[in-house]
Amino acid sequence: MATRKSYEQVPAAAAAVAVEALRPLLLLLADGEVHSGETLGELLGVSRAAVWKQLHKLEPLGLEVESVKGRGYRLRGGLDLLESGEITRQLGGEASGLMADLQIFDQLDSTNARVLSNLEDGGGHGLVVLAEQQTAGRGRRGRSWASPFASGISISIGWRFSGGVQLLEGLSLAVGVAVARALARFEVPDVRLKWPNDVWCRGRKLAGVLLELSGDLTDRCAVVIGIGLNMRLPAAAADAIDQPWIDLAAVRPGISRNALVAAMLDELLPLLAAYPGGGFADWRESWLALDQFAGAEVCVHSGQQRWCGIGRGVDRSGALLLDVDGERRSFHGGEVSLRPAGSDGQ
Repeated sequence: MATRKSYEQVPAAAAAVAVEALRPLLLLLADGEVHSGETLGELLGVSRAAVWKQLHKLEPLGLEVESVKGRGYRLRGGLDLLESGEITRQLGGEASGLMADLQIFDQLDSTNARVLSNLEDGGGHGLVVLAEQQTAGRGRRGRSWASPFASGISISIGWRFSGGVQLLEGLSLAVGVAVARALARFEVPDVRLKWPNDVWCRGRKLAGVLLELSGDLTDRCAVVIGIGLNMRLPAAAADAIDQPWIDLAAVRPGISRNALVAAMLDELLPLLAAYPGGGFADWRESWLALDQFAGAEVCVHSGQQRWCGIGRGVDRSGALLLDVDGERRSFHGGEVSLRPAGSDGQ
């Protein structure tokens, strides 16, 4: 089952813009061509003044509307909007059978929060939630995730497991491998993985993974797998990002968002279904082959503590291995972060 849902109200503090009323205008501007105010008004059934007001409401969404003197307006670069029918049409048979529901929202506070709420209410297994824009998207360690309208992929998947949280060791790393495999279908170059949950491209962050757990951590539990991936970030949003980043437009422009979502689900849903059987051990070699910092000088930070050494990949549980002063040490996720030696960024 697949559905598209319109704007959902979020707290006023989030300064959210109601997208539902703007969707007809967005559909007209999605082709990236110049449209006169008069033509837009006729098609929308409103005055030119009302069109002008709607155009100004697009700016808070992170969309760049260009005024072409004497001709009209265009949305720079156009829009590639998510469509449930297109995604399900391109899904493979295994993934299609594993997905219980696909929901697409124009705007949400957080796709992870939406799935987590469903899981806590007793549903949510196999639920996939996407949003054109998140107003309170989060990355690891509480960081915000930039999410201008239709500029990336914000996706969350709910899944239930039996046997306790120990079965999920290394899952965020395996998810990174699955995302890398989806990107490989589109020949995205230079994709690498950074422990424990980042997908890099050409030495900069392309995507991040955030896992959130719910339920009994010793028996039946549920996990939300959240992924944020940069497709084409506008300059205004890029200025607010405090770490090296990259988007697909810089390395492989023209990839359909719907096609990429379908490819990601083709990789992710079978991974989740099979993961309790072999755990991260089945994914370790694939992760090591994509390790951004294999053999490199790196530092591990945890609170005020820091250890520097040579990166030696990960063990069968997904713990980071580091040679520090001749001693092999292992580090698990949580509040631990990995950085290149001599760098303050992540």
